[in-house]
Amino acid sequence: QVQLVESGGGLVQAGASLRLSCTASGRTGSTNTMGWFRQAPGKEREFVAAIQRNSMSTYYTMYADSVKGRFTISRDNAKNAVYLQIHSLKPEDTAKYYCAADQSVKSVNELMSAREYNYWGQGTQVTVSS
Repeated sequence: QVQLVESGGGLVQAGASLRLSCTASGRTGSTNTMGWFRQAPGKEREFVAAIQRNSMSTYYTMYADSVKGRFTISRDNAKNAVYLQIHSLKPEDTAKYYCAADQSVKSVNELMSAREYNYWGQGTQVTVSS
């Protein structure tokens, strides 16, 4: 099992920046793929970003079109952590942000699918005021 704990959310004004963190514990060897999803009230959970360790120990990153250029995903394996740096926050970024992890290496389409991830955190709320 892998336990994921997110932090770093909050109430901010439009244009501000935030850095979300997700720390993994337990069987951290099962976190080849880590991602961030978000869910706004009344909406489905949507893909935000993912970072995947491939067979050559290099990393592949992927972003939803809506966040490209403003969000950056990174990971620190020594700390078993993944981060989401967010710049130029917009009111439409308001949502609960969830960290997800899975052992398997995934295709591009699989990276964007919440059902492809076995482990989830409880989420951290990001609220952006206009």
